Amino acid sequence: MLRFHNYDIVFQEVPGEVTLAINISNCPNACKGCHSPYLMKDTGEILDKNVLIELLEKYGNAITCICFMGGDSDPQEVQHLSVFLRNLTGNRIKIAWYSGRQHLPEGCALRCFDFIKLGPYVEYFGGLDSASTNQRFYRIENGSMIDLTSRFLKSPNNIDSTQMTQI
Repeated sequence: MLRFHNYDIVFQEVPGEVTLAINISNCPNACKGCHSPYLMKDTGEILDKNVLIELLEKYGNAITCICFMGGDSDPQEVQHLSVFLRNLTGNRIKIAWYSGRQHLPEGCALRCFDFIKLGPYVEYFGGLDSASTNQRFYRIENGSMIDLTSRFLKSPNNIDSTQMTQI
């Protein structure tokens, strides 16, 4: 059983997608420097099919992707909910999973996801926007994992909103 603490519509976690990110609690990874340490506790509401249906009814026309942020305490349930979403929405809504595990858990099928982020947060290496990150973000296509991590890197050509105010 998975529990979630909160959710939000986000624009950076899955490049090119308007994403409903669901923050799942009970994270077993305990990464030093975690940006969301409150998600290490087993708190929040139960995340099940009914909750996903309610979220789709509320946000379905505004989003292009749903991302499970965590769920490493029960990866089989993440996959189960992903299959449910795929059956419910077809390919209209993409499905992503941010996992803190180094590798896809045994028994999890790539075909259940459109995007997967793998790797624990290691403070020394930084997050996905760091050139030295140990984390990887993949697009799943025809059973293959295509590394898109470089799309998160900040470069002189990618001016963010904080830089815009300085120009």
